[in-house]
Amino acid sequence: MRASWRLSKRTARLVTVVLFVMVLVVVGALVHPPFVVLRAGPAVNTLGDLDGTAIISVEDAKTYPTQGALDFTTVAQYGGPGFEINGWFLLSSLFDPGSDVVPRDEVFPPNVTRESLSRATSAQMASSHNSAEAVVFNKLGFEEVARVASVVPSGPAQGVLREGDVITSVDGQPISRTAQVAELVRQRPDGSPVKIGIDRGGSGSVVEVTPKKIQGRMLIGVGLEARFPKAPKVQIRAGDVGGPSAGTMFALGLYDKLTPGALTGGQRIAGTGTMSLDGTVGPIGGITHKMDGARAASAEWFLAPAKNCSEVVGNVPEGLRVVKVDTFDEALRAVESIGAGQGDSLPTCG
Repeated sequence: MRASWRLSKRTARLVTVVLFVMVLVVVGALVHPPFVVLRAGPAVNTLGDLDGTAIISVEDAKTYPTQGALDFTTVAQYGGPGFEINGWFLLSSLFDPGSDVVPRDEVFPPNVTRESLSRATSAQMASSHNSAEAVVFNKLGFEEVARVASVVPSGPAQGVLREGDVITSVDGQPISRTAQVAELVRQRPDGSPVKIGIDRGGSGSVVEVTPKKIQGRMLIGVGLEARFPKAPKVQIRAGDVGGPSAGTMFALGLYDKLTPGALTGGQRIAGTGTMSLDGTVGPIGGITHKMDGARAASAEWFLAPAKNCSEVVGNVPEGLRVVKVDTFDEALRAVESIGAGQGDSLPTCG
């Protein structure tokens, strides 16, 4: 005799619902939608340590005690090459007011790999270190030389300039700052050769390069780096953070360590912004998240690039005061004013 059984209608419905939910859970965990989630990341004190090692360390020069904090701010990014999110993470982020969900192709170029992205952001971070050091060393009066770091293949300078050449003059004008080279080249009319004085291994000469207009700018097709033969050796460690946006805060942190007195007066000041060799503070992405991260770290002041002001207005967290800056000198004066208790008169984005 065969045993037989039947589910009641109520039990059958319950089993169906449970199976449906299980399928949703599995699908949500396995599907990787093409979106990126952006949130406030940590704020990191450039005057402090990371895993027991100073973020900014200086050799062969006297350094001075500091107080307070000069935080560089970050954006936490979920999704992208090698870091895909699943459907459930995306769904929860859509209901999180502190998260922005954007299509992946608005953040990353097509077919970019995790490895190539890591190389690019690491190179940007290294460039921000170099620019921060250059601006501070110039401020402190160290001698600067403009060294050719790379020559663009098939560019105007290929076969004329070499990696390691030091540019000493452009059209007879002595070069004392790396940024001068681009400034003088830009002044040349299209098709007109430039006479460039170089030091190659201790031997001086003058060569000619004919700049080309690329994206509206006259260029000779070399990458330059600022070198300071008599400056102290500086090492900046930022952990896994990449990109160029911490340049301004690195410069302020380095300046504070190399000069007497504590710039901040014990205050916690956060900020962001790229740093160019000429001391210009450039705009960055994700500033609303960076302000949120600054406030979460208990900062009461935030230095923002002036060109980001349109994104700042209306998005400042309660308890945070934003100061707009265009140059390193402006950022330095702002920190000094805040440290002296005179920040009320500083320019804002409002």
